[in-house]
Amino acid sequence: MVYRTTVARLDRDLQLRAHILTCALQRVAEGGFAALTMQALAEDAGIATGSLYRHFQGKGELAAEVFSLASEHELQALGAVLRGSGSPVVRLRAGLQQFASRAWHSRQLAFALIAEPVDPAVDDRRLCYREAYAALFVGLIEEGVQQGLFRPGPLPVIAACLVGAISESLVGPLSPAARAARDKGLPAPDLNTVSHCIVTFCLRAVGAEEPTP
Repeated sequence: MVYRTTVARLDRDLQLRAHILTCALQRVAEGGFAALTMQALAEDAGIATGSLYRHFQGKGELAAEVFSLASEHELQALGAVLRGSGSPVVRLRAGLQQFASRAWHSRQLAFALIAEPVDPAVDDRRLCYREAYAALFVGLIEEGVQQGLFRPGPLPVIAACLVGAISESLVGPLSPAARAARDKGLPAPDLNTVSHCIVTFCLRAVGAEEPTP
């Protein structure tokens, strides 16, 4: 007799997989990818460790899925602003400020997505999403050029430069060392300073008018 997987069973499997990913994302948000172990995740999800391997071949695949889940949220949030209303200058400024703010208020997760050493499978996803972010900026910069608001160099290169500059400027302030310094009351960059620097740099990079201090 041939065993056929029922629709109800498929639904349960999909729900369990989503539950596992939610638990995994929470673990990464609290402790980075270093905290994402199969045994700890199984305990969080309330299942046997072996059950995880029915849904993911190993930690590398699981971590890559978690990375994509979190990055897709951020990509969509940025895209909503960059494709929203207002002039390209206003949207670029607003998108950069929002991105910095979201990263600032989820420091552990943001650092994990941007800079934490990870499995090669996650690194591959990281590169894909950097390209996706760059594509968002290309679309906005093209609008700005058409309206005479931006005077950039080659669009793909400038967009890639923006993604790199944004990421690199956040690595230090979001790092464990910077978080520890702030917790101890030691001097460390604040959100307003970092956000203003990112906005100013990126507007200069596309040849736009700089924001009023």
